[in-house]
Amino acid sequence: MTVRVSAILLLLTQGVVTAQTNSVPARKDNSVFAELAKAPKKAAVRHNPLEHDPDAVSAGAKLFGLHCAECHGEMAEGGRKAPSLLAEQVQQATPGSLFWILTNGVVRHGMPVWSKLPEPQRWQIVTYLKSLTPAGKSPQ
Repeated sequence: MTVRVSAILLLLTQGVVTAQTNSVPARKDNSVFAELAKAPKKAAVRHNPLEHDPDAVSAGAKLFGLHCAECHGEMAEGGRKAPSLLAEQVQQATPGSLFWILTNGVVRHGMPVWSKLPEPQRWQIVTYLKSLTPAGKSPQ
């Protein structure tokens, strides 16, 4: 009888532990870079039409200075209002994902919608961002 009671208690304990383990909600990625992963696949795979335009980087740098540097810092290093764009998550993001974020913003985190900026200018900013040296890496 003692063996039977012990076995029942063991099974009940395992059942409670399993139920608790299965009921724990998955953790959300609350990092400021989580929005990059939310770009629809169709947007994320978009090709940057200005990727090989020799003037796009300098034009994008000027636009960045006018529209983005106030929050992201003069050198995209981040600041009190917005994260560094030199971070690996940003530098590893597809051009299409960056374009999607620029176009749609992340309003709840303070990132404005830039859809009124002409599309070629948004691609110039993306080209500039992709030209930056990622944090922790030295320029080649």
